Parts: sequence; C-alpha cells; structure tokens
Amino acid sequence: MNILVTGAAGFIGAALSLRLLQRGDHVVGLDDLNDYYDVSLKEARLARLRAHSGFVFEKIDIADRAAMKNLFARCRFDAVMHLAAQAGVRYSIENPSAYIDANLVGFGNVIEGARRAEVGHFVFASSSSVYGANAKLPFAEDDSVDHPVSLYAATKKANELMAHSYAHLFRLPCTGLRFFTVYGPWGRPDMALFKFTRGILAGEAIPVFNRGEMVRDFTYVDDIVEGVIRVIGRPAQADPAWSALAPKPSSSNAPYGIYNIGNHQPVKLMRYIEVLEQCLGKKAKLDLLPLQAGDVPETIADVSRLEAAVGFRPTTSVESGIARFVEWYRAYYHV
Repeated sequence: MNILVTGAAGFIGAALSLRLLQRGDHVVGLDDLNDYYDVSLKEARLARLRAHSGFVFEKIDIADRAAMKNLFARCRFDAVMHLAAQAGVRYSIENPSAYIDANLVGFGNVIEGARRAEVGHFVFASSSSVYGANAKLPFAEDDSVDHPVSLYAATKKANELMAHSYAHLFRLPCTGLRFFTVYGPWGRPDMALFKFTRGILAGEAIPVFNRGEMVRDFTYVDDIVEGVIRVIGRPAQADPAWSALAPKPSSSNAPYGIYNIGNHQPVKLMRYIEVLEQCLGKKAKLDLLPLQAGDVPETIADVSRLEAAVGFRPTTSVESGIARFVEWYRAYYHV
C-alpha cells in the first residue's frame, strides 16, 4: 500500500511508519518539525525512517492549504493515517491558537485532500480526552462526549464530527481512534513518563498532580501501532443496523466508525511511579500538586468494539513497557 502518515516525526507517527515500512508498504511521511519539543528527537526518529527506501519525507505544515492541496495532487494514496496535531491538554490553555490552526484548520486541509483524491480509507487520531467530564467507567464509544474539559479535547471531538460529515456527504471511509495515554520508547518529552524519568535521574522532585490520586489506562506504543495497522486495513463501512431513531455515536449509515485503543488495565499513578523507580533503581522525590485544569481523574477504555472488529486488544503491562522505555532512555541519552 501507499500510505500518507501525517505527523511522521512524532512519537506514534514514527513508530507506525517504521512498522509499515518493515512490512513492505510505501510511506510518505509528513511533518512540519515544529519546536513544541526538542526537534533533534524528531530528527532522530526520521533518521530511522530514512534508512528505508520506501520512505519519502515531506516537510509541510498541515495548516498550509496550498501545500496540502499540492501534495495530494502530486501523490496518490491508498490510505491516510492522520496523526499530525497540536498535542497536550495543559498547553491548550496557554496557547489555544496552536490548536485551532493544527487541529481544526489542519485537519480540514488533510481530510479535504483525502476526499478530493478519493483515498480508500481516512484514519485519524482522536483521544480519550473527548470523554471529558464523564464519570461512567470504562469509557465506551457509545457514551456521550458532549462535555469536553479542555480545548484540546474539544478539537478532537470536532475532528470526529468533521470526519462524519465527510463520510456522509462524500462516502469517504473514515475511522477515528481514541488513544489512551500512550507511552514507550521514543516518546514525547512533555509526557509524564519522560518527565518523571528525567527528574528522578537528576534527583529533582517530580510533579505529581491530584496528589497521585489519578488512574490512567496507560497504553504501550507498540500496541497502539498494531491496532492502527489492523484498522487501516479495514476501511469503515456503513452499519446496516444503524437507526436514525436511536442513533449510536460509534457507527453510522455512512462509512464511519470510532474505536477506543487502550490497555483496559487501569493503573494508579503511584503504581506507575513505583514501577519506574524499580526500573531506574532510584527513589523519586514527589511534589504533590492539585488536579490541573483540563485534566480528568480517571481514564479506562472499553476495547470490546475494537477487539470485535479487528481481533486485537492491547496486552503490554506497565512493568514490561516501562522497562523498555527506561532501556531506550538510558541508551539514547547515555545515562
């Protein structure tokens, strides 16, 4: 297959692109290499991809409408995996315009390009953040997601709605994937595991929000990639059982679907830190802080829908996943 991966220099995008290349696909990787975090880490991820003859890199900002239009005019894609976005719940409070530009304008440019090029499957990254103020656990795709508690979450909900409209109007097969707290080697420096590791090794106090009373469905990056690959190969289809009198949010009479990808093994934040301490061989100094604006206390994924559709559910334990991250971190940073 010839696949466009947006955000290819990012954490998940680079891991996915590598797997696709290893199985023989041709990948056009798009990224603007912005400085939201260390650009050298993005370049190092790209270097691994450039080693494969089937990889082509395009340095483009998805908010650039003309550049995106030109890309889709030059290249033909069997599928698009749209991962490029401005990430981070907390940063959306500080810099909302970055989310408007990348997650709304940029998303519109990518899906419009996919529609005009008649791409066979448009897959995009949503987020567990869309569940917002919901307290019912585990989170399921047929739950209402009308109460986001951050602008980041609101943009991801908007992406789901935009994709549905394209599926309905143009019969473009669209599948949204709600990722749950992804971690692992080559991860983002702004995420908890990266910050905790750096802080513990430096002997600094690490910020622990909600005083550690958090539960997360930590999902190892390789599990995310496996789920994504299986979904890419299964273009969304209209649900013949869908009813306009009792509409299900997870499906449609258009070729559209939504899936959670989470580990379904919720872990307390303090246990997460404990495992990291064991892997590093060093105790953490904790700076216990209140819950931050935009955060939610618990996330747990119901992944039964994903398992039924593609025969896969994530299985990597935090004990195994954190150990692999620490091994990578020590090798990459020589510590």
